[in-house]
Amino acid sequence: MKEKILNTIKEYETIIIHRHVRPDPDAYGSQGGLAEILKASFPEKNIYTVGKEEETLHYLRRLDEIPNDTYKGSLVIVCDTANAERICDDRYHLGNKLIKIDHHPNADPYGDMMWVDTDASSVSEMIYEFYLFGKDKGLKMSDEAARLLFAGIVGDTGRFLFPSTSEKTFAYAGELIHYQFSRPQLFDKMYELSPNVVKLNGYVLQNFEMNKNGTASMILSKDLLEKFEVKASEASLLVGVLGQIKGIKAWVFFIEEEDQIRVRLRSKGPIINEIARKYHGGGHPLAAGASIYSWDDSDEVIKDLEEACKE
Repeated sequence: MKEKILNTIKEYETIIIHRHVRPDPDAYGSQGGLAEILKASFPEKNIYTVGKEEETLHYLRRLDEIPNDTYKGSLVIVCDTANAERICDDRYHLGNKLIKIDHHPNADPYGDMMWVDTDASSVSEMIYEFYLFGKDKGLKMSDEAARLLFAGIVGDTGRFLFPSTSEKTFAYAGELIHYQFSRPQLFDKMYELSPNVVKLNGYVLQNFEMNKNGTASMILSKDLLEKFEVKASEASLLVGVLGQIKGIKAWVFFIEEEDQIRVRLRSKGPIINEIARKYHGGGHPLAAGASIYSWDDSDEVIKDLEEACKE
């Protein structure tokens, strides 16, 4: 499949790269990393990265604004997006051909071509593997591509702590750090928190709920976020903090936005992506997300999570 994707890339003059809504470092890292590899390898091609920008990730990349006409006769590649409905910028279907590159379970096999590797720690890891396959066939790595891919790998492995981290993950990260970019500067941007977010973190640690089955939950209402002057996207950075607590098997954060309540599920063992699918979401077996539209539904999510912990 890597050879088919590379051959297809060589056929097109214009390549437009998308990723999922509400992006994380792997979404930006894989999208931008692939773009920078292609720019370095094929300077004559028109390479664009599109989607709604996430302010907290401006340090990684700024995205392109292109008219609809640019899609005419183009190749569209979507990175790190399991379901078509989660692709950011719905113009992805305007191109001539669509390629899906992802590491989530392939519940929605969209596109003309698909490369899905659920064993990969991140799509950024997959993009680096794509470069290794093609480095003798015309692909070139740049310092900026290496910075983005390294950030994506670090972000999706939780700094190499998550179970998805493999020997290959460490090997690829070890190769990427030989390129010219500042790791301390990158880590500062990835993990620095504003004083308001730190205060909210203290609130979370004092107020989360946990039952005897090892299920934990945290509700962050819109009023609470306004009180702490924290955006919903910033609050999402705190989801992993409960993983440090002894006795917790799986946990859920409910983060209220203007039009929905984001459901962030995490686990140390129980499978949770099936729960996410029940609420129009998805993800990995140990890290998933969904959306609900009533606080009454939060009780149902917690019940489902409790059942998963019992099993």
